[in-house]
Amino acid sequence: MTHIPHGHHLIAGARVAGGARFASAPASGPAHDFAVGTPDLVARACAAADAAFPGLAATSRADRARLLEAIADQIEARAGAITEIGAQETGLPPARLEGERGRTTGQLRLFADHIRKGDYLDRRHDRALPDRQPLPRPDLRMMQRPVGPVAVFGASNFPLAFSVAGGDTAAALAAGCPVVVKGHSAHPGTGEIAGDAIVAALADCGMDPGIFSLIQGGRRDVGEALVTDPRIRAVGFTGSLGGGRALYDLCAARPEPIPFFGELGSVNPVFVLPGAAAARGAQIGAGWAASLVMGAGQFCTNPGIAVLVAGADADAFAEAARAALARTPAQAMLTDGMAAAYRDGAARVGAGQGVRTLLAQACGGRAALPHLYEVTAEDFLADHALAEEVFGPLGLVLRVADAAQMEAVARRFAGQLTATLHLDAADTDLGRRLLPVLERMAGRVLANGFPTGVEVAEAMVHGGPYPASTNFGATSVGTLSIRRFLRPVCYQNLPDPLIPEDLRG
Repeated sequence: MTHIPHGHHLIAGARVAGGARFASAPASGPAHDFAVGTPDLVARACAAADAAFPGLAATSRADRARLLEAIADQIEARAGAITEIGAQETGLPPARLEGERGRTTGQLRLFADHIRKGDYLDRRHDRALPDRQPLPRPDLRMMQRPVGPVAVFGASNFPLAFSVAGGDTAAALAAGCPVVVKGHSAHPGTGEIAGDAIVAALADCGMDPGIFSLIQGGRRDVGEALVTDPRIRAVGFTGSLGGGRALYDLCAARPEPIPFFGELGSVNPVFVLPGAAAARGAQIGAGWAASLVMGAGQFCTNPGIAVLVAGADADAFAEAARAALARTPAQAMLTDGMAAAYRDGAARVGAGQGVRTLLAQACGGRAALPHLYEVTAEDFLADHALAEEVFGPLGLVLRVADAAQMEAVARRFAGQLTATLHLDAADTDLGRRLLPVLERMAGRVLANGFPTGVEVAEAMVHGGPYPASTNFGATSVGTLSIRRFLRPVCYQNLPDPLIPEDLRG
């Protein structure tokens, strides 16, 4: 049966129609009408979240784990509807959406396991030393506690895993923080179904419905109202550099500033070292091309720039990439606006200083075809715009004169989500010289692979120095992401009846 969205906001468990409506713009299938968010609705959702916070913060880790698992179960119960409307809204193939749904429910269950173990609390106990000279030491206990209501902005490119019930929401709920989500207008129907799943899970668990709200649509004033509401204590955001920086500045300008955890963008450079290029340059080039076009290039870890020493090995790499990209059919982008921005970005790169076109393909409407360019290190370093992200299947081959110039280029990159080394045994010394540079540049450094595909795991870091993210000490993927929504509290000389359960013993 075809799913027909109800088109309402979800505020503290209630469906709220609001006033104005907006129509979705699907890649295929019917459009649907949805309520438009307003600052007044944001205030209502934030008030409900603030009222629910004390109760949620006091719940046991076991109860919150059960909630996360219940959300995962409710999402799986809606699997068919999610795939159907998700494919219509985004143009993504059903298999991609099914995989992303598995990632979404998997990270919810991962967080459930994580908080049951309790290691994230970072519990510490310095026992009293009443006889210490010259002064006694008090009894000191410390652990991490939830910060309060969290605002989450749904991402355009991951309608499930980085959206309404995605990683930010999972981490915040695991920490004990209520969530107010600003849904993305590119996939409001998909977001609505995920929101309905959370509402149903809260009801099944007998928990306060104010723990979760979803505001659909709305102009910029809705996002601004959300991050400036005094009841919001932290923000999780995945999106553009311009939009994220504007919200970050609003958070910093509040009378009481709050942390803004924004994942903003990255070109994710790939360094193909000479030994690897000589041994398998064409193979690496074909693999790079496959990574570039994955999901129409709409991954924040898309490896947009490849750096090689000029010569025959770089020629083989570039030709293999060009041939693979030329065989790639057109793919639908997530929105008409993104497709237009991709075409503008390709034109900008193609017109850059010293840039040579290896592959340029015209494509209109919402579809995208790959582009491939190359440039020397000298021209790249002279044109800062060439190092800016183009959201889509576009690659730039950067030719350097030698290993020393490769190091110099690496030092000029701004903060990145990822940096990749392709190397063989003969490249070990150069790899050692590059590694400290890449560690300083990126949140994840990988070897002999490609960064698209972010494993949800204990050790994953999805973040990096600005402008990759606004907080280089945080990650938006993996269990460490829970730390964004916690703060340490020290308890000094508390009597036993007042010591929190998690700190006893």
